[in-house]
Amino acid sequence: MNPSGLLFRRTAPRVQTPLRQKRWAQVSDVRFYAIKPDPTERYREALERKAREKGLKDANELREAYADRIKRLRKESMVPGLNTAIEEEGSSTPSNPQPHRPPPQPRDAASSIPYQPPPPPQPQATPSSKPQSSSSKSSSAPPVRTLSSFIDVEKSSSLPQKELETIWRLRHVRDPQSLAAVLPSSTYNRIATTAKQHPQFVLPIPHPDRGAEIHFLQWTFPSPTTATVLFTHLAEFKLRGEFAQPHTTVTYHVDFAEEKGLVLMEGRVQEGKGVSVEEGRFLVMGLQKFYGWEGKGEGKRRKLMEQFSGGDEGFRVEELLEETEKVP
Repeated sequence: MNPSGLLFRRTAPRVQTPLRQKRWAQVSDVRFYAIKPDPTERYREALERKAREKGLKDANELREAYADRIKRLRKESMVPGLNTAIEEEGSSTPSNPQPHRPPPQPRDAASSIPYQPPPPPQPQATPSSKPQSSSSKSSSAPPVRTLSSFIDVEKSSSLPQKELETIWRLRHVRDPQSLAAVLPSSTYNRIATTAKQHPQFVLPIPHPDRGAEIHFLQWTFPSPTTATVLFTHLAEFKLRGEFAQPHTTVTYHVDFAEEKGLVLMEGRVQEGKGVSVEEGRFLVMGLQKFYGWEGKGEGKRRKLMEQFSGGDEGFRVEELLEETEKVP
């Protein structure tokens, strides 16, 4: 045996061919589709029967006959902020597409209270400057309750002032969530004049244990004899805008302002909105304090309202709290 050949076989690296494995698996493009059944087909028999009862041909004519009602109910059931999608239903390319914006968070809304007052409010339009059409009236919110829905105005006009005040307060005494008051017409005239100049404002409710809660108020004049104030949590108003639900509503009725020199006020604090009836009364008292401009601090209160309405960055909640807690 050749020793050199044996040494060569021990030191030479072994060359092995890699193993190759054939795979016979194959990827197939499989997709699953979920089909949502049409509720119209599900209830077609009942719809056909209803159409015949109404004297219509079939379910399609029934749908056309109730098209306006269906659209209205869909709008009422939508989540706030999505009504624009319903109004543009049927249009695949909207005329003015809006960029997508993330929804605001409550913590962001609360952090900007002292430093970002809202923009100046729009002036109140007079009833003669912009008449409403019949179609716009039908699509608007339900009309506010007038004084005739509470008492007989014609019979009450012949009563003395004291008796009229008593009847008005007794009319609301059974409802524990109600607010009722009677104020002189001169006081209301000052309040209404200021309200047309400053239709929006904020009022605080101080709490010793958790600081102060800020509430947003807004004036509306739905009829010549009524003026309504809506109170809403400021954080909710910043979050939901016009879709925010007020927790307290107050309405002033001026039917007897000229004849008897009295204005009747009624309102209600909604249950489950985080505001008690006593806190609602506190807000109404604060409203009269600022909009009536009574007492020693009327100059400071007027300045705060002008700063808020003008969007002045000098507006401070600390000063608002100080003026709110002052005794008129």
